[in-house]
Amino acid sequence: MTKSQLIEALAKAEGITLKAAELAVNVTFASMEKALIQGDRVEIRGFGSFKVKEYEGYKGRNPKTGELIEVKPKRLPFFKVGKELKERVDSDSP
Repeated sequence: MTKSQLIEALAKAEGITLKAAELAVNVTFASMEKALIQGDRVEIRGFGSFKVKEYEGYKGRNPKTGELIEVKPKRLPFFKVGKELKERVDSDSP
């Protein structure tokens, strides 16, 4: 499902305009993004949680040339699926 498909589904389910649904989706995503940037955790009960993981820098190799390179420390978003969603997806699989 793409963002535009999510907006269409929300508009249809709630009987609102596409513009209102787009605003709701954009505000939701922006709020989640802001929380993650600030280092907060975002939890959606029954769905899962998002948090930021911090990775240390390390020395790696360029696989093409074998040259030693320095990989800088980084912060990346991480999603952990919730138990309920995991069970629903698993039970509905073919």
